Amino acid sequence: MKVALWIVSVLLALAFVGSGTMKLVTPLDELATKMSFVTSFGQLTRVIGVAEVLGALGLVLPAATRIKPMLTPIAASLLALLMAGAVGTHLVLGEIDKSGGAIVLLLLSAFVAWGRIAKAPIAAR
Repeated sequence: MKVALWIVSVLLALAFVGSGTMKLVTPLDELATKMSFVTSFGQLTRVIGVAEVLGALGLVLPAATRIKPMLTPIAASLLALLMAGAVGTHLVLGEIDKSGGAIVLLLLSAFVAWGRIAKAPIAAR
């Protein structure tokens, strides 16, 4: 279980760092051509990008350093909530076909949160 949690955590972190960085560095008008929600969300897209990058760091660093390891399931839980919002946004915009990625990220984030709380918690130093 521990190995599976680490693999999923690292893969999620890579996905969220990539997605968050794209939301932070890409001009909004260019980003809007790839992600339709940007038109409605505007600058809030940047906040979402920051949340994704910080969440990605929270998935790995506390567990790896064993400094405040309880932050890892908290980060995973918050990323799952963020992805629930993404799924909801896709549904409201009528983009049911685009919600699959967000659903997968939501489920994987929930798995890490559950696993780090119930099955393989990491002890602090």
